[in-house]
Amino acid sequence: MKRTFLLAPAVVAIAIATLAACGSSSGPAARDASQPMIYVSSQRAPAYIAHCLESRLSRAHVSRVGSATEIAVGSSSNNSYFVTLTPSNAGSVIKVVRPVDAPDDPPEEEMRFDIARCVT
Repeated sequence: MKRTFLLAPAVVAIAIATLAACGSSSGPAARDASQPMIYVSSQRAPAYIAHCLESRLSRAHVSRVGSATEIAVGSSSNNSYFVTLTPSNAGSVIKVVRPVDAPDDPPEEEMRFDIARCVT
């Protein structure tokens, strides 16, 4: 029984790494802007994840809305991604949305990699 609990974090890390390795969709027409690109939970606190993403992404703009932390990634006039970090009892819930007409800066693969690094 104890062995199962010890393996659980490793299984979560593998699942998140797999998420980061997933390729992008087949272009802007294939994306549905109403659906999150990434929706995962983490044992990390929102402040830790926000700081980690800020250090990895050159154009990340962090703001607070109530208890949530929002990060706009990209130029201030045309953001590529919107990351919402919501606190939960076990850490954070991370939701990443990418508008249909958003530029590919940073590339989706890089964004997925950075998210995976910061939430594990």
